[in-house]
Amino acid sequence: MKQKYYTNERNVQIVISLLKQHGIKRVIASPGTTNMTFIGSIQNDPWFEIWSSVDERSAAYIACGMAAETGEPVVISCTGATASRNYYPGMTEAYYRKLPVLAITSHRGDYQIGHLIDQQIDRRQIAKDVALESVVVPLVKDANDEKYCTIEANKAILALTQNGGGPAHINMFTTYSQDFSVKELPPARAIFRHTLSDSLPALPSGRIGVFISSHRDFTKEETAAIDNFCASHDAVVFCDHTSSFYGKYAVHMSLPFAQRDLDTELKHLDLLIHIGEVSGDGYKEYQKRVWRVSEDGALRDSFNCLSDVFMMPEKSFFERYTTEGERKENYLNECLALYQEVYSKLTNIPFGNIRIAQHLSQRLPINSEIHFGIFNSLRSWNFFQLPEGVKGQCNVGGFGIDGAVSTMVGASLANPNRIVFGVFGDLAFFYDMNVIGNRHVGNNLRILLVNNGKGAEFRLYGHPCSIFGQEADAYLDAAGHFGNQSEKLVRHYAEDLGYEYRSASNEAEFESLVTWFTTPNITEKPLFLEVFTESENESVALEKVLHLASSPAGVFKNRIKATMTNIIGEKGKAVVKKLLRE
Repeated sequence: MKQKYYTNERNVQIVISLLKQHGIKRVIASPGTTNMTFIGSIQNDPWFEIWSSVDERSAAYIACGMAAETGEPVVISCTGATASRNYYPGMTEAYYRKLPVLAITSHRGDYQIGHLIDQQIDRRQIAKDVALESVVVPLVKDANDEKYCTIEANKAILALTQNGGGPAHINMFTTYSQDFSVKELPPARAIFRHTLSDSLPALPSGRIGVFISSHRDFTKEETAAIDNFCASHDAVVFCDHTSSFYGKYAVHMSLPFAQRDLDTELKHLDLLIHIGEVSGDGYKEYQKRVWRVSEDGALRDSFNCLSDVFMMPEKSFFERYTTEGERKENYLNECLALYQEVYSKLTNIPFGNIRIAQHLSQRLPINSEIHFGIFNSLRSWNFFQLPEGVKGQCNVGGFGIDGAVSTMVGASLANPNRIVFGVFGDLAFFYDMNVIGNRHVGNNLRILLVNNGKGAEFRLYGHPCSIFGQEADAYLDAAGHFGNQSEKLVRHYAEDLGYEYRSASNEAEFESLVTWFTTPNITEKPLFLEVFTESENESVALEKVLHLASSPAGVFKNRIKATMTNIIGEKGKAVVKKLLRE
């Protein structure tokens, strides 16, 4: 008989690799065909200690006894049909005793459920008290499937010891592959979770940065902790206008890092520390390694290279890793210099959202607040820094156009002595326009409506829908609604509601209104400025902004990506990105 090694089913390989990296070796195996690729692989790996149990009900209880005795996780594996149902009593016992039992059930795939096919038991929902975490590990067809399986399998394994521990469940798909020819188990990316009581891993050597996604306001103590960390490790804090961080080491690098043909060592980090929630920065760079710091302990793999999760307050994390000694600002100064170098080339930009942001960004009064619509307005303003003391906000949680105006109004009502600005495209504004007629609206409110008569986002350079050109107007970008750029509609609406309204149709008219719109004093009425733009200019402006600076390496990499995309599509592009990152 031919020697058997590991299965060629990648999802099974991932689970086996992660079990080994997380130190899990005890397995109670029940007979079956559906779990053949898993058991057939590990029985030839001396790392694992395997026991056989015909009765799945007994197998689960054996695992309970073994886990209670050793204090270590135990895996149970069975086939399809009713086999997994017999795990319920033992898994319930493990749940209420917090025993780390990992049930790996095998399945042919959800597509066969409900079609009167033999042994297709529906495990898409399980009882609440049999597992702390239940995940599906499907077949791997591409890089996205690989990432999904990796995260889900790590999630289940980590649940075995999280918050006191308990049982977990992996439902693993199979094709009954009979190919066991893989001699070396391909590695999978293990993710580890740490708490304050653990012995924390050492910081890797090399360039370090902190990336803050959307975040609540920081306290002075939290800001100091992050700044002190950066000073001790020559690090910086990458922010956008939703990050709420205003410390010394904050840098806004959307503009230079967005350059399509510029490859700079400043955006290649050995470690990126990620805090906050959903990011409004569309130009995040993939890094070598990411540490996620969050009290929820969840696996948020925004950069596709998460290795560790620190389940602790952010302030505690940064204080633990801060060292005494010389304060360093080399990386900070290099980032600030690169921003200024690219910004200096920002000339002759066609009039639109980006140009408006360039005009207004440094004119906003101190202690004011500005809200952005999704997505063109937020992206445009992220290219520019705000004055010190100006707070940025955006609904990046759900990342939809609905509710942005209402959110701005809510903030203005909570801070009646603070001037609150809002910048919105026409679709976002009209979607939520009823709120500006709310009788509680104060005179501290100022609205800037960038009206291009459509969802200009879908016509912009680089957007997938842009391939349709003017044909997109009919349905894709919803052109022609809401008065089709009427010069009277919003004017009458705003004025009848008590706003002081003005409008501009070109850059000169807009410039003449900037002082009026940014006056540092609360006015007698809320202000409304409508600016009419053209989507074609918006697209040309974005393309120009993304090509302000270049480097030979950046141009070469883009050519390679473009060539691979033309040859083998997006998969080729993904492969090149991975190779360039490594």
